[in-house]
Amino acid sequence: MSEKLNIAMLFGGNSSEHDVSKRSAHNIYDAMDKEKYNVTVFLISKDGIMINAEDSWRVFEGEDEDEIVAAAKEKMDLSNPLAPIAVLGEMANIDFFYPVVHGNLGEDGTLQALFRLLKKPYLGPGIAASAMSFDKDLTKRILNQAGVRNTNYVLLTDQNYQDYTYDELVKELDSEVLFVKAASQGSSVGVSRVTNEDEYKAALKDSFQYDYKILVEGALDKPREVFISILGNENPRASRLGGIVLPEEDVWYDYNNKFVDASGMVFELPVELDQALTDEITDMALRAYKALGLVGLTRMDFMIDKNGVPYLGEPNTLPGFTNISLYPQMWEVSGISYTHLIDELIAYGIAEFDRQNKLSYDFVSLGEEQMGEKKYNAEVAK
Repeated sequence: MSEKLNIAMLFGGNSSEHDVSKRSAHNIYDAMDKEKYNVTVFLISKDGIMINAEDSWRVFEGEDEDEIVAAAKEKMDLSNPLAPIAVLGEMANIDFFYPVVHGNLGEDGTLQALFRLLKKPYLGPGIAASAMSFDKDLTKRILNQAGVRNTNYVLLTDQNYQDYTYDELVKELDSEVLFVKAASQGSSVGVSRVTNEDEYKAALKDSFQYDYKILVEGALDKPREVFISILGNENPRASRLGGIVLPEEDVWYDYNNKFVDASGMVFELPVELDQALTDEITDMALRAYKALGLVGLTRMDFMIDKNGVPYLGEPNTLPGFTNISLYPQMWEVSGISYTHLIDELIAYGIAEFDRQNKLSYDFVSLGEEQMGEKKYNAEVAK
């Protein structure tokens, strides 16, 4: 590697969080120490095609994305099945990949598999951990096995959803307020709060736009929402807790509140809770992080019911870094600046890459003593 690390920052993406990614990428780029990193940006278009660095920079600087992408695609041989990743030829000298791609094809293990094929270090969790954490159903199965408390749910698919009515789900989940969620989406996309049959049917229609698996969860009574940021690999550490006070009882922390207009939200950074509860949430977050095989970074979202019992909502393995995103803010109040946080994330990515490179993926011969014992056992077996 050169004295300065050559960083490829990928942004955009084929997901409902495309614009969120663009805002996150700007904040990260601005905070990166340019004395340490040469940063090249690469846009992933809304239809999943990687755009060359020159055109990506123009989009990054605010020029019309649709026009630039259309012109770039005219120069491509789109009949080539490798056209979506043809720009990888520009990345030969890249030392580290920094994906700022939320949601589909960004957090679900797809990009991580590409980086693995390229034999380059990258930010965040690996293939399996990313895929499992992106699927809310798989996440809950792992959390339940690890003994990490989370909300009860009913899993619906495009094959069985007609077997359930709103009233049946209310009875099974013991709640008249239900949340209907696409299993593999982030940032509250494909999520609806429902209180009757008509709203439930509309929510199913919305969620099935994004996935063929749907989770229906019962709402907690007057929950308090808190968040915690996790940083690290084998020995992760947790930030102080952050919280949100919702302006009204039936308002929840949806996509608009997270990324568009947070003016109605009151952020508590840090949030002060009873020490025993703080310790419990921190322990749950770290246990979940390890159970899911996560490395690098994750934001864990929790809800606390009226009796003070915490429930883990979900992990966010590539959380937003917009001006109102909680992951970097919680580290700020925990004593880590934005720029230093990025340095640590890159260092953890390189450390995990080095760790994985110590594994063998080919047959490793046994030592002479073990081989002799193996031969003896084979002769005895005759």
